[in-house]
Amino acid sequence: MIFVYITNPNRKTALRISQELLRLRLIGCANIFPIESLYWWQRKIVKDKEYILIVKTLEKNYKKIKKVVEKIHPYSVPCILKIKIDKVNEKYLKWLKEAIK
Repeated sequence: MIFVYITNPNRKTALRISQELLRLRLIGCANIFPIESLYWWQRKIVKDKEYILIVKTLEKNYKKIKKVVEKIHPYSVPCILKIKIDKVNEKYLKWLKEAIK
């Protein structure tokens, strides 16, 4: 199991990506959180409000998810991070596998 962590400029983008990944059955679940981000962009430090999207899936779907996100995402350099999950309860993993069939 993996999490894919994706920053988004707004809630609308995070929802759109979530819904598309769910529709394609590439993920079983998506969580969206408002955050405040600080980062370097074009030689300046930027302070911005963003939305984190964390999607839960299997390793085999990462490349497809990355491709979908890059197609939809408005950022020229989107943050798409794969986080490996080593421990997961069996019932949840079984549900996830069934959800993304």
